[in-house]
Formats: sequence, structure tokens, C-alpha cells
Amino acid sequence: MFENKEELKNKIIYRASYRGTKEMDILMTNFVSSLIKDLDFNELKELDYLVNLDDETLVNIKNNILNEKIPLTNIIKKFQEF
Repeated sequence: MFENKEELKNKIIYRASYRGTKEMDILMTNFVSSLIKDLDFNELKELDYLVNLDDETLVNIKNNILNEKIPLTNIIKKFQEF
């Protein structure tokens, strides 16, 4: 799917920056910037999953309203704490 780690990072950074609402753009860009350089490939895949969720789901996750379909990963825990 992804040729390398840098390609995945670039995709995540782009997606975090262009979500559709300015508030979520700012939140996700700051969150991604705060941790992306320290993640391994599996964590990057988890982060990619997170940044591709819709804004309503992200707000619910941030407010600790979890959907049983969304796995509670370390990245999601970090997002809730951010």
C-alpha cells in the first residue's frame, strides 16, 4: 500500500491539515505534528486510520464517547489526552 514510512507520514500530514473545518484542521495538525516523528510504521498506520475518520467521530473520541467499532489504540488514547 505505501512504499515507505516517509510516504505515509506525508499522507497523514496532508490529511490532518485539510479536513474541511478550520477547527479540526488546527487540532489534527497540532496533534499529528506533536508525535509523528517518533512513531514506528504500525503506529503510523493507526494514526492514518485516525486522521481519516470523519470530524463527528473525532469529536466523540476526543470527548471520550467511544464507538464499539473503533479500536482503542495507543494513538487514540494519545489523541484523547492531547
